[in-house]
Amino acid sequence: MSKFESHGSYTPATGFGKWIDARMPLPRLMHDSFVAYPVPRNLNYAYTFGGMLSIMLVAQILTGIVLAMHYTSSIDTAFSSVESIMRDVNSGWLLRYLHSNGASFFFIAVYLHIFRGMYYGSYKAPRELLWILGCIIYLLMMATAFMGYVLPWGQMSYWGAQVITGFFTAFPVVGEPIQQLLLGGFAVDEPTLNRFFSLHYLLPFMIAGVVILHVWALHVTGQTNPTGIEVKTKTDTIPFTPYATIKDAFALIVFFIAFAYFVFYIPNYLGHPDNYIEANPLVTPAHIVPEWYFLPFYAILRAITFNIGPIDSKLGGVLAMFGSIAVLFLLPWLDTSKIRSAVYRPWYKLFFWLFVADAIFLGWLGAKPAQGVYTLLAQLATAFYFAFFLIILPVLGLIETPRRTPNSITEAVLEKNKKRGRVAPSATPAE
Repeated sequence: MSKFESHGSYTPATGFGKWIDARMPLPRLMHDSFVAYPVPRNLNYAYTFGGMLSIMLVAQILTGIVLAMHYTSSIDTAFSSVESIMRDVNSGWLLRYLHSNGASFFFIAVYLHIFRGMYYGSYKAPRELLWILGCIIYLLMMATAFMGYVLPWGQMSYWGAQVITGFFTAFPVVGEPIQQLLLGGFAVDEPTLNRFFSLHYLLPFMIAGVVILHVWALHVTGQTNPTGIEVKTKTDTIPFTPYATIKDAFALIVFFIAFAYFVFYIPNYLGHPDNYIEANPLVTPAHIVPEWYFLPFYAILRAITFNIGPIDSKLGGVLAMFGSIAVLFLLPWLDTSKIRSAVYRPWYKLFFWLFVADAIFLGWLGAKPAQGVYTLLAQLATAFYFAFFLIILPVLGLIETPRRTPNSITEAVLEKNKKRGRVAPSATPAE
């Protein structure tokens, strides 16, 4: 439960409800967490992606379980079993397209969720652990998505696994043993596919477990808001239901309309055509690329084409790629500003949008050949990516002059409504 006062209290309506409440108060927990739970009254649609991600996780697990019933993790039959799901299983085509496009939309929502957290400073004290748990979820998502991409056993699946697992050989001494442990041998083969299938099935349940911790940490510290100001009185909040749930429901409908468009009209748009060719170890694709949501990190990996002292370019690229993710874990301590929200930080707002543009640019570069001007551009974009975290954020917190922040969330809402020519009530709608 939040540290702030709730907007209601749970009272069992029946004798059975009272009996359950006295022995295992799960209905009370659900009521206090998702009905009467107090949220800041100024939340906008940028705060709806957490609910979307929860729904998408459940959808991915359910469709994945059914697909696993028909999939065979053998290099001789994996490709044909996927085609059989598409043709012979009742609604198999729908299940597969929901699952494959669901992964992409899962990442769309999580990237928007991360950018929202960065813009409004959701990672700052006392929410450091909440942010770190979110980063762990992101890492587990990346591992799950990569292993799932290998399962169709198409050309890009096979060669993607070859490239990604080859990263570990860049590490001296421990690299090759780790690679062999992942592969189950010395090359991508039957043991590799079995390992990836097992882990792809297991990791979503681990994600679900960390999500529970993530939500728990959120309810302990309370929700942030666009002003970055902590809740001070009950008038700063409204009950989660119906006010936040209606906003979440509307955003979810819009999200699912876009999702449905991809599933029913362009289901293969976000995939790669080479993955509809069965894996062939003797034929290398002209251009090996990962799924679109890995492209920024792939560009960072390939940007390091030079040795850095005793570190050769291959190891340097791998360290840069992993470092680009690891730096997210340090964000709460790299940002030295006492002001949480970018709304009141004009210079940070500018550099934040440059960072967003840089991340998108890296994604575009990741899909291009690693040669010519693309390499130079990737190096410049990579330099800005790390400079944003390691130089710009720490320095801005020391030299930036922020705008005046409101004294409370209610004051911010009243000022905003006054500018729009509206009058807001001083008390919550519940009162």
